[in-house]
Amino acid sequence: MKYSLIIICALILTSCGKKEKDLTVKGTIDGLKKGAIYLKKMNDSALVSVDSALVNGNSDFVLYSQLDSPEVFYLYLDKNSSEDDRIAFFADKGITEIKTSLKNFVFGAQIKGSKQQEIYAEYKDMLSKLNYQNLNLLEEQFEAQKNRDTVLADSIAKLRTKLLKRRYLYSANFAITHGSSEVAPYIALSEIYDAQYKLLDTINKSLTPKVKNSKYGIELERFLNEIQKNENNN
Repeated sequence: MKYSLIIICALILTSCGKKEKDLTVKGTIDGLKKGAIYLKKMNDSALVSVDSALVNGNSDFVLYSQLDSPEVFYLYLDKNSSEDDRIAFFADKGITEIKTSLKNFVFGAQIKGSKQQEIYAEYKDMLSKLNYQNLNLLEEQFEAQKNRDTVLADSIAKLRTKLLKRRYLYSANFAITHGSSEVAPYIALSEIYDAQYKLLDTINKSLTPKVKNSKYGIELERFLNEIQKNENNN
C-alpha cells in the first residue's frame, strides 16, 4: 500500500514539474519514409533548433516549442541545407498544422494555424507575384544586354526600379493597415528595414499596445532607437 502511494506521489510530482509547451506543430510530409525534421527559430540573429523528430515509416510528426508571443518559425528536413529549402510560418500559441510532400516540400506546403499565419500568407502571396514579375524583367534585361540593345536594357532597368518601389510601398502599406497583428513589425524588420526612418516610424506608431509589447514590436522599437542614436552621433 505504501509502495503504491509512493508511485502515485512520484507521478503527481513528475506531471506537476513538466512544463506545458505553448506551441504544437503537427504535420505530414507525403513521400517521406525516413529522416529527421527540425523546428527552428531566430534567436539573437542566429537560427536555432527548438525541437526535432525522427520519421521512420510514418510521415506524420509532432514538434513543440515555448512561445512568449507570435513569431516566425521554420520547418527543415535534414536533407535540405539551403535556406530556400525551409517552410516559414507565423505561429501563435496552440496548434499549427502543416501538410506538404517530399517532392514539393516548400511550395506545396499547406499551413493551418494562427490568425497571424493567414495574414502572413496573404502578404507573401502578393510578394511572390511581384518577385515573379521582377524575375521575368531580369531575364528580358539579360537578353537585351546580350543582344547589345542598350535602349531596351535601360528601359527594363527603369521598370525594375519602379517594381522595387512598388514592393516597398506594398510592404509599408500592408504593415500600416495591419497594425493589430505581429506580422506588421515583422515586415518592417525583415522586408523594409533599410527604408527611411519616417516610414518605419509610421509603421511603429500604427501598432496596437499588444503588438508593441510582442517580440517583433519590441525589436522594431529598439531598431528605431538605434537609428536615431546613430543619426545623433553623426
